[in-house]
Amino acid sequence: MNFQSNFQLKEYNTFGISALAKEFIAVSNTDELSTVLQSNKDIFVLGGGSNMLLTQNIEKLVVHVNFKGIEIVKEEENFIWVKANAGENWHEFVLWCIAHDFGGIENLSLIPGNVGTTPIQNIGAYGVEIKDTFESCTAMEIASQNLKTFDKATCNFGYRESVFKNELKNQYIITDVTFKLTKKSHKINTSYGAIETELVKNNITNPTLKEVSDVVIAIRQSKLPNPKELGNSGSFFKNPIISKADYDKIKQNHPEIPHYIVSETKVKVPAGWLIEQSGFKGKRFGNAGIHKNQALVLVNYGNATGQEILAVSKDIQQTIFKKFGIHIEAEVNVI
Repeated sequence: MNFQSNFQLKEYNTFGISALAKEFIAVSNTDELSTVLQSNKDIFVLGGGSNMLLTQNIEKLVVHVNFKGIEIVKEEENFIWVKANAGENWHEFVLWCIAHDFGGIENLSLIPGNVGTTPIQNIGAYGVEIKDTFESCTAMEIASQNLKTFDKATCNFGYRESVFKNELKNQYIITDVTFKLTKKSHKINTSYGAIETELVKNNITNPTLKEVSDVVIAIRQSKLPNPKELGNSGSFFKNPIISKADYDKIKQNHPEIPHYIVSETKVKVPAGWLIEQSGFKGKRFGNAGIHKNQALVLVNYGNATGQEILAVSKDIQQTIFKKFGIHIEAEVNVI
């Protein structure tokens, strides 16, 4: 293990923000992680760097969790349980599962980041969330270095939420995640977003896992910039969930407002639509801005600072609140 001082994190966050870590260490297994934690409790845990906005230097030890490895831990006639270590790239893991004809996460193709952070955020896309295939995860308690297994119920998953973002925030480091996937009779989910439209366009009536994945990748690439070419963190904001009563009031002035039914009393409104209606889509503020194809995505056009991107996000939030009376929350963790 090699501790490095004043380490540049620009290549370690998908926004491409320049920020220094006071100290940096990459760990590749639980023994190394345990050794580091025995003498360092005040740390900053870094995975794929895909869901954060660095607005300042990190004045503490940054521990980069770089555990690699995928293994099958259990198998039955219809299902298979696959464990992936925390440092595995999420999209590459999805493609690995598709190549082995293991179904359940194909709709989550091309989401940036690593496997270890997926339960924290309960990542989701096109009608699928991590909780749908999540079996368990192993995590190391920072204080004691003890390993603990968390099942689905213990994780307390919600919309882009989990116990790791709330009650247990900064207390555990996820080391691996196990998924329960289908081996046959896959439940293909094409009802959300533009998937069905794209499949019809390609004359695909009985899609395979790979065909669904290919369509999702094509849709995402048409809307979302590649972080390696244009710094971003995917969707910056959560889709707000509001009361049906509030939705009905807004609809009087904006009859075209789209929505998704959450319950008898709650409605989800697309944040991207709110941002676009507020005139921000494609707008640029110096080196920071909003992507021209997807209003949910804030981008770094050059050498934007985290503070500049944060200022844009706050401007969007304030404008939407004034126009619609809706507060939209950041999905990205602001550091």
